[in-house]
Amino acid sequence: MSFTRVLIANRGEIARRIQRGCRKLGLESVAVFSDADRDAPFVAEADHAVCIGGAAPSDSYLNVEAILEAARATGAGAVHPGYGFLSENAGFAAAVEAAGLVFIGPEPDAIARMGSKIEAKAAAEAAGVPVLPGYRGEDQSDARLLQEAEALGTPFLVKASAGGGGRGMRLVSDLGDAPEAIASARAEAQSAFGDPAVFLERYAPRARHVEVQVLGDTHGTVLHLGDRDCSLQRNHQKLIEEAPAADLPEAVRDRMRAAAVRLAQAIGYRSAGTVEYLYDPGRGEYYFLEMNTRLQVEHPVTEAITGIDLVEWQLRIARGEPLALTQGDVQFDGHAIEIRIAAENPAENFHPETGEITLWAPPADVRLDTGVECGSVVGHHYDSMIAKLIVHAPDRTGAIRRAITAIDAFAVGGVGLNLAYQRALLAHPDFAAFRHHTSYLPEMFPGGWTESSADHRDMAFAAMALHLRLVPAGASPWESLGSWRLTAPARQSGAAFYWDTTKDEPIRMYGSGSGLTAIQPDGQTITVESAALTGCRLSGRIDGVPFSRIAYVVRAPSHWRVHLQTPAGMTATDLRTLEDQHLQRATGGSGVADLLSAPMPGAVAEVRVALGDRVKAGDTLVVLEAMKLLQSLPAPVAGVVTEIYCAPGDTVAGHAPLIKLDPEENT
Repeated sequence: MSFTRVLIANRGEIARRIQRGCRKLGLESVAVFSDADRDAPFVAEADHAVCIGGAAPSDSYLNVEAILEAARATGAGAVHPGYGFLSENAGFAAAVEAAGLVFIGPEPDAIARMGSKIEAKAAAEAAGVPVLPGYRGEDQSDARLLQEAEALGTPFLVKASAGGGGRGMRLVSDLGDAPEAIASARAEAQSAFGDPAVFLERYAPRARHVEVQVLGDTHGTVLHLGDRDCSLQRNHQKLIEEAPAADLPEAVRDRMRAAAVRLAQAIGYRSAGTVEYLYDPGRGEYYFLEMNTRLQVEHPVTEAITGIDLVEWQLRIARGEPLALTQGDVQFDGHAIEIRIAAENPAENFHPETGEITLWAPPADVRLDTGVECGSVVGHHYDSMIAKLIVHAPDRTGAIRRAITAIDAFAVGGVGLNLAYQRALLAHPDFAAFRHHTSYLPEMFPGGWTESSADHRDMAFAAMALHLRLVPAGASPWESLGSWRLTAPARQSGAAFYWDTTKDEPIRMYGSGSGLTAIQPDGQTITVESAALTGCRLSGRIDGVPFSRIAYVVRAPSHWRVHLQTPAGMTATDLRTLEDQHLQRATGGSGVADLLSAPMPGAVAEVRVALGDRVKAGDTLVVLEAMKLLQSLPAPVAGVVTEIYCAPGDTVAGHAPLIKLDPEENT
């Protein structure tokens, strides 16, 4: 069981997290990476690094033989799978052990048993853990499934036995829809997991997702490290996690924790694992959902309230060490919240965002587990989650407040993130009152969510920050201003002009740092005394009252972007100087109405048109896969297809031309 070098069969933030755990115990780390991750931080920070294949996960992070060969070549004695990829693959765990290496996780048999939702529920029932009523039999015939569906009654779920993350799951509210739901769930389960088996389960509306962290050693000891609530979800993907689970009756909490320990003991579980439940507040009952036989994405909130390093104990347990604490030694302190930070645009149906990170300025004094830094490239090959923000406070109210404060101080450029959306969730009164459940998002934002835009004062501050970046306070404008500055009417000092990229009229700036005045297109005026931009801090006085805002000014190809801290959160405002405005007009702007281009790098999944087809504006022409999501790309105008530049299976770059149309107005 002894080893001194650990190969980490993963990437991004979790690879860096495991590297920290290795360093804590004096162990060397080996990073394996794909061609797409060659310049990633986790590669540079490892003690050893090996390229194992191409960007596609099947060529690298899912390539078992390449990973084992890297372990042999570097002399690694153990393999940590992280989460995702091969972390819950029993065959991989067995192959690691067959190669004479230590698998840092549970026994392969435990992974296989809990990996089958049908077997897992049977094991839970045997251990006295409540499960939802349903059908989990071996007879997978249509007739039997429909018979059981009728007996179960609606609403119920059809779920893939080998599934997870909402894949292979269908909700049936009308028995007449059952045949189609069963068929489509089977097809998706076969495609995603290679196993078409499904089971039926009663649907619990307005249920919460509560889970219990367990830790077991190789000497028969199993402890629980408390519970978490992960009820705020979108499409069965968690958004915000917290520990402990709030608004949970203590008697129910105690039973959940004890049941999780019983189940782990019954299957001889070792390492870190999570028993997940559905909790029905209306009935006051909980039901076993599944067991994750790996480290969870949300493990930091448990570490925050217990002070126990889960990765360290995974490594110690894999070396054969007994747990050095008893259940009574596990104490809980305060409340912790984790926010998943993803490269996506929630205002545009969570459209994936890709590109180079040009600004990465996280808040201080909070935990940030991240796989990127300034200069990192976010590609389309992997999951959109790039970081996790974790806060800890004495109580839940304080944790929410601290999380919002941290988001308000987080500035990122080059790639759009979901931070403003996560802030809106945290600030929502239903989240504070804990009225949410796993299907609650449509109720929180019934008309959809839109990002707040900068108000007139924030727009003025953004223009001032850019002005002070270009003309430092105290500098003579005649020494520093170029030809794109104009002189104002008589008796006024020189004026500078800045255009919001969404408007035609400029913001006019007069004066200097001692008294800087911004005039908006609508005539509103703001004057700031002693205006200064020092580092990333915009400061001054308005009517004698001092203010200070975080402000980052970053150059983009055709404009400037100002990231400004406002009362509504961090905003990003795009501004052009007069010079930028002239260049934009000279090039005719961007965008071609009759050309469909790729909004991001990705793989072409479908081309739904042929040459000569007549299409309407909004018809889907191409389906693009990026960050595990399928994006339907619509026709920009009505017309006839004249050119097709791509085919299914092609990998295309961002802004690459895909389909050329002859607009209807021409035909």
